[in-house]
Amino acid sequence: VQLQASGGGLVQAGGSLRLSCAASGRTFSSYVMGWFRQAPGKEREFVAAISWSGSSTYYADSVKGRFTISRDNAKNTVYLQMNSLKPEDTAVYYCAAETRLGNAYRDYASYGYWGQGTQVTVSS
Repeated sequence: VQLQASGGGLVQAGGSLRLSCAASGRTFSSYVMGWFRQAPGKEREFVAAISWSGSSTYYADSVKGRFTISRDNAKNTVYLQMNSLKPEDTAVYYCAAETRLGNAYRDYASYGYWGQGTQVTVSS
């Protein structure tokens, strides 16, 4: 599967952005999808993940209650709605996919497919 992330940009603190990740291929619905982010000088960190059906979602504590992950399998797209953005949310955001993860959805090394990243900058 090939992934293309979009939707990043510059926003003021308290604002919102919606990231999209479009996937190629006919088996999108069989993939667990995740969002990760990486700030300069920091390791890539888990943000959110969603099961193949969309029935289960998982969030990092730092974004819980502010970010929402969703997917539209008919459109081969996963979304990350980001509200109440903070300067510490500034990072390059990556979408990722994998078919079998079990409980490893927080581990970036477990994902085999990655998008190119989209920059999110939150000004104070």
